[in-house]
Amino acid sequence: MIAPIDVTHIQIETPRLLLRAWREEDLEDFYAYARVEGVGEMAGWKHHESREISQCILEKFIQGKKTFALVERTTGKVIGSLGLEEGEEAELSALRGREIGYALSKDYWGQGLMPEAVNAVVQYCFTVLDFDWLTCGHFPRNHQSQRVIEKCGFSFWKVVPHPISMGTVEEVRLYLLRNPRR
Repeated sequence: MIAPIDVTHIQIETPRLLLRAWREEDLEDFYAYARVEGVGEMAGWKHHESREISQCILEKFIQGKKTFALVERTTGKVIGSLGLEEGEEAELSALRGREIGYALSKDYWGQGLMPEAVNAVVQYCFTVLDFDWLTCGHFPRNHQSQRVIEKCGFSFWKVVPHPISMGTVEEVRLYLLRNPRR
């Protein structure tokens, strides 16, 4: 079962990040990283070619209430996103969970920030929200994302077809993490 989620009033702190709901005033930071070629493409979406595209997606983030803004604590700058998506996992239908998806500004790649964010969200989902499972996937070409997923304790589960926003269907390597308290 897809667990209900509303991140509007959730704040999760890590040593270097604050994860919180998106705000209208985040537009410039969002556009700054989302317009860089290679950032979105690694996550299945085309880099943003205008502020208007970023504004439209930002409104979806705010209305959807399932995506965190990743804020660098020292500067207050939004440097990425982490969503708790509705994965279509029929085998897990009797249990509660979600699929984690994320993107990070290219300027911050390789600093261990995404594992820090994912681990914090996993902990929150399992201890506070009482989820039974989480999944996370990556495209075979995205080795950085694979490393994040493995560092966070997910185990390879299966390969699934995944429609992406660029109008194609690509294979995704899907990983599963079960709540260890079960």
